Amino acid sequence: MRKEHAPKVSRKRDDTEFEIVFYENILKETPDFIEALVAIGDLYTKAGFWQKGLEVDLKLARLRCDDAIIFYNLACSYALLNQTRLALSALSKAIEFGYSDFKHLREDPDLENLLKDEQVQEFLAQSEKKRKMSKKFQA
Repeated sequence: MRKEHAPKVSRKRDDTEFEIVFYENILKETPDFIEALVAIGDLYTKAGFWQKGLEVDLKLARLRCDDAIIFYNLACSYALLNQTRLALSALSKAIEFGYSDFKHLREDPDLENLLKDEQVQEFLAQSEKKRKMSKKFQA
């Protein structure tokens, strides 16, 4: 499940289709509108349009090149498309930029295939350990 900047809202299929069209129309006029891109990326992914979601996430990563949540979502998109190396790279950047919700990450169904990889598990364990150590020294 992608991380969101906005609260989760329960949607029916018709609502999702309406919202996709709504945001697509907004983005025709203002293609770099971050909030609309975040919303439509999430909608595409939830609707199963993973390639479209990836394209939006790539654009967001160019526009917000140091945003942990954007890179987390990019990792989810890559993982859903079984692009493991790229997913791990995006996840690594998300962690580098401050992503620290390892509990959510380990339970995220979008990352399920990525989390099966032993090297990914080792990377996450090391990253989580580093995060805890850095918090300890900041306190």
